[in-house]
Amino acid sequence: MRKTQELLSSLIFIFFTLYLAAANNVTYDHRSLIINGQRKLLISAAIHYPRSVPAMWPGLVQTAKEGGVDVIETYVFWNGHETAPGQFYFGGRYDLVKFVKIVQQANMYLILRIGPFVAAEWNFGGVPVWLHYVNGTVFRTDNVPFKHYMQTFMEYIVNMMKKEKFFASQGGPIILSQVENEYGFYEGAYGDAGKAYASWAANMAVSQNTGVPWIMCQQWDTPETVINTCNSFYCDDFKPSYPNMPKIWTENWPGWFKTFGSRDPHRPPEDVAYSVARFFQKGGSLHNYYMYHGGTNFGRTSGGPFITTSYDYDAPIDEYGLPRLPKWGHLKELHKAIKLCENAVLNNVPTTLSLGPLQEVDIYGDGLANCAAFIANMDDKNDKIVIFHNQSFHLPAWSVSILPDCKNVVFNTAKVGSQSSVVEMVTAELKSSGTSLAKDVKVSKWEVYVEKPGVWGNADFTHKGFVDHINTTKDTTDYLWYTISLHVDENEKFLKNGSTARLLIESKGHALHAFVNEVLHGSASGNGTVSPFKAQIPISLMPGKNEIALLCMTVGLSNAGAFYEWVGAGLTSVKIEGLNKGMLDLSNDVWTYKIGVQGEHLGLYKADGLNHVNWKSTPVAPKDQPLTWYKAVLDPPPGNEPVGLDMVHMGKGLAWLNGEEIGRYWPRKSSKKEECVHKCDYRGKFSPNKCSTGCGEPTQRWYHVPRSWFKPSGNVLVIFEEKGGDPSQIRFATRIFSSICSHLSENHPTFGIESTSKDEDANYRTKSTVQLKCPPSTRISRLKFASFGTPTGTCGSFTMGDCHDPNTTSSVEQVCLNKFRCSIELSEKNFNKDLCPGVAKSLAVEAVCS
Repeated sequence: MRKTQELLSSLIFIFFTLYLAAANNVTYDHRSLIINGQRKLLISAAIHYPRSVPAMWPGLVQTAKEGGVDVIETYVFWNGHETAPGQFYFGGRYDLVKFVKIVQQANMYLILRIGPFVAAEWNFGGVPVWLHYVNGTVFRTDNVPFKHYMQTFMEYIVNMMKKEKFFASQGGPIILSQVENEYGFYEGAYGDAGKAYASWAANMAVSQNTGVPWIMCQQWDTPETVINTCNSFYCDDFKPSYPNMPKIWTENWPGWFKTFGSRDPHRPPEDVAYSVARFFQKGGSLHNYYMYHGGTNFGRTSGGPFITTSYDYDAPIDEYGLPRLPKWGHLKELHKAIKLCENAVLNNVPTTLSLGPLQEVDIYGDGLANCAAFIANMDDKNDKIVIFHNQSFHLPAWSVSILPDCKNVVFNTAKVGSQSSVVEMVTAELKSSGTSLAKDVKVSKWEVYVEKPGVWGNADFTHKGFVDHINTTKDTTDYLWYTISLHVDENEKFLKNGSTARLLIESKGHALHAFVNEVLHGSASGNGTVSPFKAQIPISLMPGKNEIALLCMTVGLSNAGAFYEWVGAGLTSVKIEGLNKGMLDLSNDVWTYKIGVQGEHLGLYKADGLNHVNWKSTPVAPKDQPLTWYKAVLDPPPGNEPVGLDMVHMGKGLAWLNGEEIGRYWPRKSSKKEECVHKCDYRGKFSPNKCSTGCGEPTQRWYHVPRSWFKPSGNVLVIFEEKGGDPSQIRFATRIFSSICSHLSENHPTFGIESTSKDEDANYRTKSTVQLKCPPSTRISRLKFASFGTPTGTCGSFTMGDCHDPNTTSSVEQVCLNKFRCSIELSEKNFNKDLCPGVAKSLAVEAVCS
């Protein structure tokens, strides 16, 4: 018995020894997080698990890691998990445990922003809609019901993570957790109750005893037990609330979101890199890209309202999972340069020296072995030459040069030398399953179901005047029918003189289609800036009874703002102009209501075919027909490339593949009158409207359909078209790199950035080198362009300059042809360096991979 007890004691000792060895102790001081006694300089990347699919998660995490990222960050999406009070879902895209395990298997850290309010352009800010209808609930304030449900969910998630041993204190990857989100912007609107709520939220989170620090972003009155952090395009001037806390940037926005009908915003890689370098120059220690991969708002998960189904965000990894070049590569090089400075930056007090009116250097170290420097030119117009340590340095405008040894520049934020690319969506006809492989084969059979406008089945209720749309549907659907009958006298003048009456509509939002006597007469909507709208729609009335049916729609619910849960939608006024009696106001009449459209109720989007509906089969799908459901059984597009659904010839609606929600589609065009740029000037502070493209074009043409949703054959595509389109023009499109490129000057600062040793200056003085890498399973098959000399242009549009080495193509082909990746030095061995004396030369290459 005694031996058994001794053995058991030994086993327990060994177990706890191993346990403690595996655990990570996460603390912090004024300089950084401290993990297992070591200060850490960390690069983090936001990837939201429900905005992609599980089959994509390993690739996304790996691409982030290859990009020099240490940490993955994600929100936890309350309304995706707690679908009803006490009823939880963690399957499919919402499999949080699986996502965290993938991060852990990649040997990366994780920041878990539990919230559970998240904003994030996500429907209702991530809070379940049902909570709004719990009696007496007010969101995000000192309110008993809200705090009860918030704490219950917080504890549920924390306990789930503890059970899986995911916190760093248990040996897992989670090094930080967040409670609430950007509440500081709105706290004042709630008065004393807001301040009390913020304090309660912080203390409630800390009481969870996770063993890792808690953070609150954009919260300026955190208690000393919670770190406050910065969200912005620039955070170099940010200072934590307490002197013992590190400087953390939870959201650096490398792009911006889109709304239906808006332009396409872009943030230049030079400016993103500048903001990151300035943050670390000024004492930052943990930086997170929001987003690093934006992904897709599948189904009805987008918020706003009017946020697009695409949440691409112009992020370093695009919506489809491909690295966005050159942004991804430029930031990868930046991360390498910053990591070379880690020891000096985290263990020395900086000295700041002025080098000019808008130029400065921050020096970490004594100038000897352990020294790093950041030289910044904050002038947003002019390049400058500065003198530092008796050396001359050329600084492009709005740039930072990084010197890991205080002598040699290894990276400048404005000099982009990494690989770029041309990305195309290559469309192909939809092909019915079981047909031949001929390229000209189209869909051989469509199945069609047309709905009748207005009330289907029995009316849900009648009401004198208008009800709020959201309070009525409770977001179970986008759709709500408002219907009324109108008697028109045969003596109305407009019936005799050929004129028309007009429907005058006012709405809180978001959109509507107006049907009179089952005919669509017009549509109207608000936009991402202003949800309410007014509309004047000419209508044709006939003598006698007329049926007016207004299909009102939400396009995502509000996701932020003080008291945002009370923002409504739906009609506020309906009048008819042009009658003999003058204006007829129907607003206070009795209206009949029906929630949703019939096809939703019948489950026409389901892939199992068990909806017991008599679809009409036709070889040619009818076009320009509203309220129509289309179904086709298809083969997947060939290849392994990511897939999008081209909906540019459709109107507005919803789409599904094999029962999976692709999401809302709406190829709504932005205004031609808005300002767009052909080439963005990276210099100067960025704002979302600075570098937009796509004026006069659809905000979103292609809709991501994950490859993992496809079967080898028999894929059921279902479309619900609200106002009319041409389904014969629907296409699958595969996303490919049609070209890869590099354009590098001979004086580009690529000084052995791969090196980790700084014993000799030679480690930083290698030749400028062009590097090309093909997508997986392809090789460089041909060159489209190659010139060493003074080429100009960008990837896909290079042109030769007056100076050109005629042997460039053969030199590059010799090194790169039929290779998956290649590197070619800008050296005398490869090129004629004596060409055009006194002229700064560069190498531009465009190649095709196949």
